[in-house]
Amino acid sequence: MARKPRILIIGAGIGGLTAAASLHQRGFEVDIRERAAELGEVGAGLQIGPNAVKVIRALGLMDTFLRIAAEPRQMFSLNWNDGGLRFRRPMAENSVELYGDRYLMAHRADLHAVLAAAIPAHSIHLGAHCVGVAQDGQGAVARFADGSTVEADIVVGADGIHSVVREALHGPDKPRFTHQMAWRCIVPADCVPRHVGPGDAVELSPMDYAGWLGPNGHVICYPLRGGQLYNIFAGHVTEDWVEESWSVPSSTAELLAAYAGWNEKLLGMLGQVEHCYKWGIRDRDPLASWTRGRITLLGDAAHPMMPTLAQGAAIGIEDGAALARLLDGAGEDVAEGLQRYDAERVPRASRVQLQARQQFLNNQMVPAPPPLDRSWIFRHDANTGRDLAANFVPAPI
Repeated sequence: MARKPRILIIGAGIGGLTAAASLHQRGFEVDIRERAAELGEVGAGLQIGPNAVKVIRALGLMDTFLRIAAEPRQMFSLNWNDGGLRFRRPMAENSVELYGDRYLMAHRADLHAVLAAAIPAHSIHLGAHCVGVAQDGQGAVARFADGSTVEADIVVGADGIHSVVREALHGPDKPRFTHQMAWRCIVPADCVPRHVGPGDAVELSPMDYAGWLGPNGHVICYPLRGGQLYNIFAGHVTEDWVEESWSVPSSTAELLAAYAGWNEKLLGMLGQVEHCYKWGIRDRDPLASWTRGRITLLGDAAHPMMPTLAQGAAIGIEDGAALARLLDGAGEDVAEGLQRYDAERVPRASRVQLQARQQFLNNQMVPAPPPLDRSWIFRHDANTGRDLAANFVPAPI
């Protein structure tokens, strides 16, 4: 019997680990090379939409994932100044019925650990700084800073927004500064204001998703770790340049200064932040193709997107499942499998990228229109490559 292709993945982030777990599940030999000296993730919370949860479930990781995740009860959209209610929507009660799975939140480091545990430890190699890739008709090779090389049938660039593999395939890009920066931070659940709005008309809990939308930014909050923690994403429109990195240290004073005049209950919660990081949000146009011969891309290396749809990690998770499925279906024809991957994934990810850009522009309007529809994103099942019909009957969850 012919052997499965050997897959070399550059980068052990969320997307790279999902691809590795999915490929391993289907019997592929997987080799992951990660630049960092230790396996782990920085950052704060992630929204894991139903489209991504379907992949986690198919990997057999749902029970473990639920132990570290949180499921918001409902979504509140609030006025930036008085905390008044703009709209409220249920989340937990109808997600399975509408989209085929749950809408969950998780700390990035927790999800990373769940995915890493699904991959044999000997497949992950740390301290491997990729500096270039090359290929011929029979395979591909990655070069590393220590002078070593690794050969494989396929090389997958999952090395993030500053991807070496992407640059090797497409040349250096010129990201566009969106004039938005953001802070990521976490507070204990008891810091969540329980009553906001005129006359304290809106009652919040640590298990609610709450967003304050204002003329120069927005603040999105949601539960982590079963409601023990509350994640804060604070976006702010600015002309000041901020490094494109999740790990630039900031301060509570700088955070509060950006939201001077906003709702006092919100400011009270922000004032409880002990550690926060900031980054400048940049935008890139979609690529026409991710694949060249035996080398391809996934996750942020393929489709870096603005955070306004909360789909950056989710689409990378989809990529990993789709890559494994399409390579498995192509058998020994590696090139055909990668072309199928390109044909299926590029149009979908590009559409999400562009909608995230449009949502950002909409958020700057006064008054801001209702959020753009995401149901078409959530209904997708990367395990099959098909969208669920709007009137499907969900299986028991």
